[in-house]
Amino acid sequence: MPRSLVSTVQATTSFLKEAWFQGTPTWTTADIPDLSGQVFIVTGGNSGLGKDTVRALLEHEARVYVASRDEKRSLAAIDELFEQTGRRALFLQLDLADLKSVKMAADQFLSKETRLDVLYNNAGVLGTPLDVVANGYDMAFHTHILGPFYLTTLLLPLLTATAKLRPDQNARVVNLTSSAHHLVGSPPLEFDTFKDGPERRKREDLAFFYCQSKFATILFSNELSRRYKDQGIVSIAVNPGNFSTSLQRRMNESSVHSFLTEYCLFLYPGEWGSITQLWAGTAPEALEASGKYVAPWGRIGQPHPETEDVELAVKLWVYLEEQINDV
Repeated sequence: MPRSLVSTVQATTSFLKEAWFQGTPTWTTADIPDLSGQVFIVTGGNSGLGKDTVRALLEHEARVYVASRDEKRSLAAIDELFEQTGRRALFLQLDLADLKSVKMAADQFLSKETRLDVLYNNAGVLGTPLDVVANGYDMAFHTHILGPFYLTTLLLPLLTATAKLRPDQNARVVNLTSSAHHLVGSPPLEFDTFKDGPERRKREDLAFFYCQSKFATILFSNELSRRYKDQGIVSIAVNPGNFSTSLQRRMNESSVHSFLTEYCLFLYPGEWGSITQLWAGTAPEALEASGKYVAPWGRIGQPHPETEDVELAVKLWVYLEEQINDV
């Protein structure tokens, strides 16, 4: 169903407000506390904002896993970060577009570690051609929602066990979303486009899939908080802001490129890129942000109103559970 003019104006206004009017950070990486003894996973930690996040965590004595499908690129990033920080991250083979790979990654991690303090669901894709699917699913949906959901559920027992070890800090799951979630249609989720088929193929604008998946990320993050907050899990949806690194891959000829260059007229300095997710994963005050949407730079934001729809969040959660039943 098409948007009304009023809802379109409201959504665009919300998007532009987050894209342009967030000021400058007051919290910086210098405010990160000592992370000695803590274990982190950063998906997509071999490049962009993920790599910057890994660097800051290493600088504060954390043990960090770079979870990525590209081993060569990841090992090169790990070597570079070692030269910069004097601490070496560890590589974890993970392809979020392959549920078997997700299971193997979780099993490998669980065989090596006895705690997990923070899981960063950071990895993402942009502008993937319509013909590219992941095991029959839309690539953005699989990479941003289905893969992270499965990884998170596999690691939840260790996360909850870790939370008991540090009740003053709990354990955290930080889920990367985007201000683009404001631009979903009505209804905000079209379940028949999650898998490849006629309804998905009707969509010619790749921005639709990106915006929908980032909206779903907030629903998942909120529902995770509702279900596991009493077990010590802090789940936060984070909009990191708009940076040039988010425009680099597979976008030059895509509708997503024209969509972002039309609306995201202001790109923040690259050195600010990881601040919001680092705040969510390390700042003591972020413990109060579970089930919230955090905008740059560690401010509680105002997401699309329908991200507060508990019934829709439960429907998505149940759908995701059904997809992983036979893995």
